[in-house]
Amino acid sequence: MKAKVNGLERELADGATVATVLALLDAPSRGVAVALDGEVVPRAAWETTFVPDGAAVEVLTAVQGG
Repeated sequence: MKAKVNGLERELADGATVATVLALLDAPSRGVAVALDGEVVPRAAWETTFVPDGAAVEVLTAVQGG
């Protein structure tokens, strides 16, 4: 199946979850927020929230600076 991840189309395995997408991106374990089709996905739901075919996933990471 396909999904747009941060604006780029990616091929994902059927049954992929938000956690799967984060692992593919090698995202840090802290300072990350995820939206699935414009809705924020709580961290507690990442393992159980499936990414449907054609979905838009936005992964945002906090950046420290000044």
